[in-house]
Amino acid sequence: MDGRKAGGTLDAARLGAQLGDRATLVQFSSAFCQPCRATRRVLAEVAGMVEGVAHVEIDAEARLELVRSLGISRTPTVLVLDAAGRVVRRAAGQPRTADVVAALGQAM
Repeated sequence: MDGRKAGGTLDAARLGAQLGDRATLVQFSSAFCQPCRATRRVLAEVAGMVEGVAHVEIDAEARLELVRSLGISRTPTVLVLDAAGRVVRRAAGQPRTADVVAALGQAM
């Protein structure tokens, strides 16, 4: 995770999925994105290790309005939300597991 902060709040209705009790990892992907597959594995693994953390993957092409409103310009892009749905971290590109865990630590 590149450490950039990003404001804004997302709720379950806007995401189309339930938020985690403690934090949510939101991944914007596209069908032919190779790094998106690896990112999916990393985020699912971390969400499985940390209680109360959800992983939500969003098809960027199917949700263009949301992508535009959040300023997503490439896939994969990962947003880390706190329990209230506030975007506390944002990173583009394939993240490392250690970086995701560190970002979650700041969100919880």
